[in-house]
Amino acid sequence: MKSRSQDQSLSDSRELDRSYDPLTGSIADDGELSTVCYRPEGLDRLVQQTKFSKKELQVLYRGFKNECPSGVVNEETFKSIYSQFFPQGDSSTYAHFLFEAFDTHSHGTVSFEDFAVSLSVILRGSITDKLNWAFNLYDLNKDGCITREEMTDIMHSIYDMMGKYTYPCMKDSAPRDHVDSFFQKMDKNNDGVVTIDEFLETCQKDENIMQSLHMFDNAI
Repeated sequence: MKSRSQDQSLSDSRELDRSYDPLTGSIADDGELSTVCYRPEGLDRLVQQTKFSKKELQVLYRGFKNECPSGVVNEETFKSIYSQFFPQGDSSTYAHFLFEAFDTHSHGTVSFEDFAVSLSVILRGSITDKLNWAFNLYDLNKDGCITREEMTDIMHSIYDMMGKYTYPCMKDSAPRDHVDSFFQKMDKNNDGVVTIDEFLETCQKDENIMQSLHMFDNAI
């Protein structure tokens, strides 16, 4: 029977030579090692940081690693993957905004930790957590408020992503009309920007928004 110190030594050696995957519990072969340049720090830590179970994280990680064998995803790869869900339109601009929201450390890449933490907020977070994440997505320059210019860029990117041949057909003025509606609801003091407090207060009073936030609660 192996001692605890022997088990720890084996675990340490696997992680030192980077052959052991702490999330899947598997040992990578030589071919896989040649492509892997990053590994998550550990399953237990991610369980604490997210609202996913160990099993859920392992499933997510296998899917992530299948798409991104290197262990991280850059913006171009992220755009390519995201475009598969919107073949009828151009999702590149919205995917750029989404990538920046996932890339919380501004490294130019999204690690599995980045992905899992954000996905946990989107799927399992509290109402306030989800709204804060959405606000951060819309606040393109991360200065703490949403301007008309930022919201216009967001809306145009969404309409480009949905494509021109939607039914019913959308008017060219639709993005601008949505921005006007957004600011009419959100900009309580009419100063031309929407703060996080205004955003939270308005969203929490809107029944449709509240229902949409629960849409993906049981997605995993």
